[in-house]
Amino acid sequence: MIPVKNRQKAKEFYLNLGFQVAVEAPDPHGETWIQMALPNGETTISLAAFHAIICETPDIEAESKRLAAKGIPVGKIDDTPWGRFAWVKDLDGNSVCLRQK
Repeated sequence: MIPVKNRQKAKEFYLNLGFQVAVEAPDPHGETWIQMALPNGETTISLAAFHAIICETPDIEAESKRLAAKGIPVGKIDDTPWGRFAWVKDLDGNSVCLRQK
């Protein structure tokens, strides 16, 4: 996730760089979730109000339990139209996001 001030202007910038819109949908906070990808690539960037690393997982419940067993607190799982998400903070407060498609 890349922090941007204006998601639509940032989207235009990344389109000009050769990215494509992978997902554009309303999010639960009244904003628009914009996820960009390079053609034929698997890595995406999300244009957001904050930074984070998003890690894909095939089973978010199992991954959350595995991390909790190691003493790593995982936030509640949020269901959205573009996936299921749970958040973890590292020791310095940086966000790591688990995502299940």
